Amino acid sequence: MFVDEAEIEVVAGDGGDGAVSLRHEKYVPRGGPDGGDGARGGNVVAVANSHLRTLIDVTYRKRYRAGDGGRGGGNKRRGKEGADASVGLPIGTIIKDASGGGIVADLTYDGQRVVLARGGQGGRGNASFATPTRQTPRFAEKGEPGERRRLRLELKLLADIGLLGLPNVGKSSLIARISAARPKIADYPFTTLVPNLGVVRLEEGSSFVVADIPGLVEGAHRGAGRGHSFLRHVERTRLFIHVLDALDPGRDPVGDFEMLNQELRLYSEELADRPQLVALNKIDLLPEEEKLVAIEETLRSRGCEVFRISALTGEGVKSLVGRSSRMLDELTSGQPEEIPQGVEQGERPKRPLAVNRVGKSMFEVSGDDVERAVVMTDLQNEEAVRHLHRRLERMGVIRRLRELGASDGDRVAIGKIELDFVD
Repeated sequence: MFVDEAEIEVVAGDGGDGAVSLRHEKYVPRGGPDGGDGARGGNVVAVANSHLRTLIDVTYRKRYRAGDGGRGGGNKRRGKEGADASVGLPIGTIIKDASGGGIVADLTYDGQRVVLARGGQGGRGNASFATPTRQTPRFAEKGEPGERRRLRLELKLLADIGLLGLPNVGKSSLIARISAARPKIADYPFTTLVPNLGVVRLEEGSSFVVADIPGLVEGAHRGAGRGHSFLRHVERTRLFIHVLDALDPGRDPVGDFEMLNQELRLYSEELADRPQLVALNKIDLLPEEEKLVAIEETLRSRGCEVFRISALTGEGVKSLVGRSSRMLDELTSGQPEEIPQGVEQGERPKRPLAVNRVGKSMFEVSGDDVERAVVMTDLQNEEAVRHLHRRLERMGVIRRLRELGASDGDRVAIGKIELDFVD
């Protein structure tokens, strides 16, 4: 089954809580605080895998959850790091935020690793808060909750060449002739229901990938013939081979050529401007020479290189493949010259501090740093709350609330938590 769209939920691990601990050893005077830090929660990581061809695996497992970080312990013991969760995806997968936040990542090479959801930061133990003036802090930070995201996955095949053409013109036969792909072939329209990929290997050792794109008919740009579902798979190709039926008396090859190019243009102007070669197929059935010559002259007048081929017997195919290979060499490769090492961070811009008045006695504060500070504070601990107030002052939150007219007792929402304003 070919699956090229899916939606998943990824949940990173929560950070571990810091520990509150005081040393009580017989021969250690003034032992002091020794609460250790909590550990970071695990990340959810996408891994591009060249052995995967579809998104079928993620349709059966909709939720990926990483491990939580361990809490800190006495004697400054740090918690155990949360285990990462991996999501194996095929090369060519585009990962989007399902809530409309744009593209998170684009998997373009084997082994690429991208963090989709970041694990929560571990809370600091009370040993981290000891100062000359606060020698026995009796509070620690809570672990930060891990990120939670809904993501939409779209697979766009990574192929060098896309085969275009109406149903039953011989695209499947051609890809079977030039590669090891074995698509279903029959003499009726829409035999090919899913895109097929084939690797073409040349005598000199070079190779390229060809994709047979099915379902393209008039109105494909509007989704007719599953056009939208399959047109996305030609977006990454660098060269098109337009296959035309040179024999069918009921069709106009030039008209078919112009119609499909118009569909490309309506779907994407950039796609329509990519290089094309034209293959006049089924010449083994001996179409009229005058008709072939007229078709060739018309297409060449439009700037096209035309090849007469028979996908069934192989006649003319070698010349077409050779020219395709040379054209690919002339075009700039879409692959990165150097494969980056390490793990990339999925796209999610940091939110800056923002303070707004939303009612007579209600204020709203947002921003990644301030929301993290609040959510990691033990609001049941008076000493921890005083420490948070000092942090908010250093961040400029208190000053901006004063400027907006906040007074004691007003409500301040920071993320999902509401606090009373105290000046």
